[in-house]
Amino acid sequence: YMRTSRFSVSDKDREEMKHNEIELEDWKDFAKSFPLYEQLRNKTIGITGATGLLGSCMVHCLEELDRQHGLNLTIVCFVRNAEKAQQVLGHPQEDAHSSEVLGKNIVILKHDFSKTEEMPQEIHIDYLVHFASPTASQYFVSKPVETMMTDFDGTAQLLRFALRQNTASIVNVSSLEVYGSIYDDSHPLSEEEQGYIHLSDTRSSYPVAKRAAECLCHAYAREYGVHVKTARLAQTFGAGVTADDNRVFAQFARNIIAGEDIVLHTTGELSRCYCYTIDAIEAILFILLKGEDGEAYNVANESTYISIIDMAKFLCKTFNPDIQPVIQLKEGMGYSPMTRLRLSCSKVHQLGWTPGYDMKTMFQRLINSLKASAATSH
Repeated sequence: YMRTSRFSVSDKDREEMKHNEIELEDWKDFAKSFPLYEQLRNKTIGITGATGLLGSCMVHCLEELDRQHGLNLTIVCFVRNAEKAQQVLGHPQEDAHSSEVLGKNIVILKHDFSKTEEMPQEIHIDYLVHFASPTASQYFVSKPVETMMTDFDGTAQLLRFALRQNTASIVNVSSLEVYGSIYDDSHPLSEEEQGYIHLSDTRSSYPVAKRAAECLCHAYAREYGVHVKTARLAQTFGAGVTADDNRVFAQFARNIIAGEDIVLHTTGELSRCYCYTIDAIEAILFILLKGEDGEAYNVANESTYISIIDMAKFLCKTFNPDIQPVIQLKEGMGYSPMTRLRLSCSKVHQLGWTPGYDMKTMFQRLINSLKASAATSH
């Protein structure tokens, strides 16, 4: 593995990294409102997949929390590409111990969860959040073996690491796709319910691997006493989504900005809940600090439950009435199977978490973020 020097990120660095004002505002709002920050004082937190959308958002949120409250946090970022990590997370600073910088300790450790090597043990880690995973539907279809092995073997590596280190708490970040195909949305889905996943569908590599990883976490909690919990995320987006992201919410946002009709390649009946990035980060930390070992927790804004076609109609009406949804059916896009996933979040609410961003606000911030990023890149 390869380790960089410890470093911190100044406001000047953030400007150079071209993080836009919507992202900065999100991180600062999180740090002002997160109530459990005192439990993180003097702790070391490991984050896998730290260059991804949620992983990097978690790093920046924790760093801002450290800056605002002087927590003496150390944030250890497990990444495949150290150069990309420095571009996304910051650059080593000569003045890392300057008095104006509260957050002093970001450490990058190079580790590829798709490989068989064990995680580096050189730093003791109090808390772990496991984001590292493939996320693109096309990848699930073109690389099903790699998708499955990265998710399952990567989680196994993490659990062995946590067992050796006696880590205080771990969150395995999973997906609402573990529910498979469910057609009855007359009641919200609790964590105990499951739908059908077709094992001979190539794209099932992702939800089946996520199910297996969740099961392994539960097994490690029960057999070895590992303090692991699972956060089962709804589809999550917000400021920081890149211009080349090909997921539906990003495509729709780009259509709104360009004033183009929203083109759907399915009939748009698939229905599910969504979650804003900052809400998801806060929920994961609530689960990390207050969740029960071996348990899974749905994370979503229940009020956002909507079908793809109704979302497209809502966005056109709300943001640009001059455009409309257009259905052009197209095969081989790797989209998830038809399902209706209306999630119950009562279990995570019992830990004290509630979402703060509704559907309109989520998309407004995504659109503003994409516009701001495009402006700074020119």
